[in-house]
Amino acid sequence: MALDPDTVAALIDTVRRYVAERLRPLEAQVEADDAVPDAVVAEMRDMGLFGLSIAEDYGGLGLTMAEEARVAIEMGRTTPAFRSTFGTNVGIGSQGLVLAGTPEQKAEWLPRIATGEIVTSFALTEPGVGSDSGAVATRAVRDGDVYRLSGTKRYITNADRADLFTVMARTGDAPGGRGVSAFLVPRTLPGVSVGEPEKKMGQKGAKVADLHLDDVAAPVANRLGSEGEGFKIAMRVLDRGRLHIAAVCVGVAERLIADCVAYASERRQFGKAIAEHQLIQAMIADSKTEALAARALVLETAASKDAGIDVVLESAAAKYYASEMVGRVADRAVQIYGGAGYIADYGIERLYRDVRLFRIYEGTSQIQQLIIARETLKRGG
Repeated sequence: MALDPDTVAALIDTVRRYVAERLRPLEAQVEADDAVPDAVVAEMRDMGLFGLSIAEDYGGLGLTMAEEARVAIEMGRTTPAFRSTFGTNVGIGSQGLVLAGTPEQKAEWLPRIATGEIVTSFALTEPGVGSDSGAVATRAVRDGDVYRLSGTKRYITNADRADLFTVMARTGDAPGGRGVSAFLVPRTLPGVSVGEPEKKMGQKGAKVADLHLDDVAAPVANRLGSEGEGFKIAMRVLDRGRLHIAAVCVGVAERLIADCVAYASERRQFGKAIAEHQLIQAMIADSKTEALAARALVLETAASKDAGIDVVLESAAAKYYASEMVGRVADRAVQIYGGAGYIADYGIERLYRDVRLFRIYEGTSQIQQLIIARETLKRGG
């Protein structure tokens, strides 16, 4: 059930002001420390941001996809690490439980996920398994009332502080995704360990690390759905996650465009502000047009998802277009700033590095192209 429009408007306004007044001044500190301050995490918990997509019955805000997308756009106007702090709880870390959890599983975990007491992670990628996600090699062998899980997961977002992992593991001999099942794996189970966070190109403050599973005994009651349903659950989770990421890309692009307009209006060359030079205007025009197109695609697809329409194609298209779009906008921003765009003090080079990841995670651009083509052919064009 959607919140009333006034409540949603107030939430969006609160997030917008929080981003502008509280988070943007901290961006350089987060980059330098490679960490989001604990005080900010606590504030985001208090605002309910960890439970955006979780039903009110479990203590969340119960936002529709369209409402969640609007919040994600606002969060995109600052360094992506802030959104990533609660992003897995809102998206891929919790949605398997929301979509396929039993009433008992939901009652046990969702209230604590919604408050941010528990941080969640989604563990699908492996050292040899990325885009070919049906080739999961991590094993889960039934042993009485437990499954014994063994394997390594790679590049797991928020693994360094996650309390609960949704793990995809192979339970049968069926090839591809048909043999994959999903499990809720608490960090406290013996045999669960997390590697050191990776050093990354961008998105400092948002950590990724390996998850190691060494003969971990996960109760049968922790399986999500039936055996062999894990891949299907993962794909449904990614549908929503892709729309969320697309919305974040729109927000980052809008931030970059606003920064470019402000800089170009002040910076003078050849006796006038560079905003008056037509080739600068062309880059601003291209960026604005693409950002508007991406925003429209994201919000229309979100509304369709809320209406119960199949949006596999449209979610892939939104993620593909928005993530590629924000890369082009960031590249133009560096060009508009000139030498200043390459210098860390201005923050443009940081966002240039940050947005590169959007074209890779939650399905690379190439995987989105395959999904878009497959679904277009299936629908007869």
